[in-house]
Amino acid sequence: MNMLPIRRAILSVTDKSGLDDFARFLQEQGVELVSTGGTRKKLVQAGLKVRSVSDVTGFPEILGGRVKTLHPHVHAGILADKDDSTHMQTLKDLRLSPFDLICVNLYNFAEAVRQTLEDKQAVEQIDIGGPTMLRASAKNFHSVAVIPDPSYYAECMQEMKSNGGSLSLDFRKRMAVATFALTSEYDRMITEYLSRS
Repeated sequence: MNMLPIRRAILSVTDKSGLDDFARFLQEQGVELVSTGGTRKKLVQAGLKVRSVSDVTGFPEILGGRVKTLHPHVHAGILADKDDSTHMQTLKDLRLSPFDLICVNLYNFAEAVRQTLEDKQAVEQIDIGGPTMLRASAKNFHSVAVIPDPSYYAECMQEMKSNGGSLSLDFRKRMAVATFALTSEYDRMITEYLSRS
């Protein structure tokens, strides 16, 4: 799929800079917004209509927020190959909806390291659901766009403006490369921290 129309997005971010404007742009383009905890709260306060992930999954956030996006209603929608009719039929049969854009950035583990927290506290800043969504989206860049950092919002919006609300395969592949670089660096940082602590 060369041009991917953006109709449904997940936004779940730690760094909320530029988020309101980006989400407002998406909503004005007719994109359905789905979000988690603090991100959703900020967007609702900004006057945007946002579904909670819990509404999508039919399951509450549990374990102090450790488990919220790790669910088939999220990951089937991210990992479905839109060019594979059997994937799309499976979604239809199970009443699942595909996602087109995943906007996620990660818990700030570097800050936890700088604060010299005890291991038990520091590991709470290791993001699990975020990297899982990022890697799933990056793997499936033929069918999903991933936006791993606020620095890409402007380019994403320009792409959508230029392409009638769609994102090109070239852009999606570049974002996949940026995403895998980011998650690799994140894992390296955690590995170094745990090795020396």
